[in-house]
Amino acid sequence: MSARATPPRIAIVGAGSLIGEAVRERIVAGALPCASLALLEVAGSLGRSAGEDAPPIGDVEAYDFGEADLVFFCAHAATATRHAAAAAETAWVIDGTHAHRDRADVALVAADVNPHALERIGSRGLVALPGSASVALATALAPLAALGGLARVDVATYHAVSGAGRAGIDGLAADTIAMLSGKAPRKRPFGAQIAFNVLPFVGAVDALGVSDEERRLVQETRRLLGAPGLAINVTAVRVPVFFGHGLAVHLQLERTFALADAIALLQQGAGLRYADPAAAEPGPTPAETALEPDYVEVGRVRIDESRERSLNFWIVADNVRKCAAHNAVSVAQILVNKLR
Repeated sequence: MSARATPPRIAIVGAGSLIGEAVRERIVAGALPCASLALLEVAGSLGRSAGEDAPPIGDVEAYDFGEADLVFFCAHAATATRHAAAAAETAWVIDGTHAHRDRADVALVAADVNPHALERIGSRGLVALPGSASVALATALAPLAALGGLARVDVATYHAVSGAGRAGIDGLAADTIAMLSGKAPRKRPFGAQIAFNVLPFVGAVDALGVSDEERRLVQETRRLLGAPGLAINVTAVRVPVFFGHGLAVHLQLERTFALADAIALLQQGAGLRYADPAAAEPGPTPAETALEPDYVEVGRVRIDESRERSLNFWIVADNVRKCAAHNAVSVAQILVNKLR
């Protein structure tokens, strides 16, 4: 893309996915200037809708990425692995899949946390986006790092089923209907009943008993915060909620602090909204946060009386709209504005 103040030509790969639809909605609503918008999918997903009044979805295999200045990858990691690097030779590529998150030579960016990581991206290049839980956690931790230095983070996550895409939503809906009808649950796609249940794993579990989601959350949060040695302990579970990840965080700082100062920093943090207990009892919940896609909400902020220099708090964020789509479009806004 040349350094001119012209709207970019945009392509969305995985346009029929939950995240792809949310990205398109933000673009159509005016969050990004757009000269043209190509909606793309792999062949097996071409029958999906990208939303009401959306243009037809094309086959990604037949698309010429030289016709785009900005490309979002929103669904299959295999598709991003196949096409993202080539597309990045002539365009900005924002990869929301896990295909490139582990590459040290690819910037991993949450717009509210480490936008400076985009400084080395010129008029084209590849950017990886973290997982939704990582975005939520890092967004809340970033302002608190200035309070007393981060020493240790213990977190339990409560992942919504939409983290597994449409299959997760369909699985919860089907299991719920079946059980309320006196039938056996299908147990798909999680391999166990999800309706009226809590699953103590998210993703595959390795020989040490650690899930891939738990490892990703540790690695991605460290990278986003620029804290490679930060001690982070994670337990990730799946809950029967359609949208909105929850995280219970127990944070220990290196120096003493005042609770009022911690709350003040959270109130000022980029992308954060503090839930005042006087006005929001008992605290933020997925049902309300799913309707507020621009913020990571934090509440139940209190001193941990069992440890020195420690703080407890609760985070809720819409995993699809805020942590994935909003982050993707915000990264694109930073890149586009660089050349204006």
